[in-house]
Amino acid sequence: MKKSITILILMLMLIQTFTAGAYKTEKTQEEIGLPSFFSWQDIDGIDYTTPIKDQSPAPTCEAYGLVASLETIMQYQIGDLYEPDLSECHLYFYAGGTYESGYVNLIDAANYLIDVGVPDEGCFPDPHRAFDYPFESLQGWENRTVKIMDWGWVDYNIESIKTALIEYGPLVVCIRFWQDFFYYTGGVYEHKWGTRAGGHVVTIVGYDDSEECWIVKNSWGTKWGENGWFRIAYDAEMFADWYGPGTGVMYIDGVYGNLKPDVPKIQIEKPLIKHTYLFGYEFPTIFKKLNLQKAAPKIIGKMALEIIVENTNKVEFYVDNKLVQSDEEAPFEWIIDIKSGLHTIETLAYNDNNISKDIVDVFVIL
Repeated sequence: MKKSITILILMLMLIQTFTAGAYKTEKTQEEIGLPSFFSWQDIDGIDYTTPIKDQSPAPTCEAYGLVASLETIMQYQIGDLYEPDLSECHLYFYAGGTYESGYVNLIDAANYLIDVGVPDEGCFPDPHRAFDYPFESLQGWENRTVKIMDWGWVDYNIESIKTALIEYGPLVVCIRFWQDFFYYTGGVYEHKWGTRAGGHVVTIVGYDDSEECWIVKNSWGTKWGENGWFRIAYDAEMFADWYGPGTGVMYIDGVYGNLKPDVPKIQIEKPLIKHTYLFGYEFPTIFKKLNLQKAAPKIIGKMALEIIVENTNKVEFYVDNKLVQSDEEAPFEWIIDIKSGLHTIETLAYNDNNISKDIVDVFVIL
């Protein structure tokens, strides 16, 4: 009898212990409040990220990573998918970066966002040059800036990164990568071959527990990876802590300023970098190192310059800083018919209040 009672008591104790443990686990998950999937590409069905960009052939990834985070937060804060486009080149150069050094200090760039801010792309468009050059943003850029209140490092563990991602927005992350990363086409990336290729800065926008991976935005164009995106495992040995005592995982906080300025928008759609044009017919460029500006599109024969404009009532076209045409009526057309050699084409768009520009170097063969 005593033996039976003892067994019964032990069983009850085991049940109580198991139940208490189960309750504790459930409560912990509840307190943490972390979903199994989260992405700034899908907040209640809305994608707050902005389109993939291409930094090549310049080493401007720190600026691209910070801007990718900022642009997403701006759209979420305003509640409007208006595709803000900030100037990575302004942030890179004005914060002290050079192409010769190959980087801008991420801390310096983040502090520049606190002290000064970054204007829209129309103030300083990316010419996609792999060398240093004289630079200056358009006059009045100071009135078109977006700033942050603060930034900080996130502890390098899965729970902390998830929490910061949800609380602050996309995170700017330093990574190391190998040669096979250049050839990534999809799935959860795993290093399989090749030597260490270098360092990079990217932007984590989400995570997926079912795949145990981070969802990451890159700045190598849409032809790379999963339309410009990639996924890496939680335990991938890619994260780097290059900047002093930092963890290499940065959050930004308190975005404010001129988030939606009344400015004209202009984008040169064609000719595209890294493409060749034969009387307007487009082909990917095969030999990219025939001149100093290896990203410059190559042009054989005449072709129309194709641009996308918004909020614009006049467009001026310049070749090597010389005005060649002014057009005050849409669709603002101009035919590229210039002598052989390397040239710089600039387009300036005007509205009643501001000016914006875009730029492309071209290599004319015939």
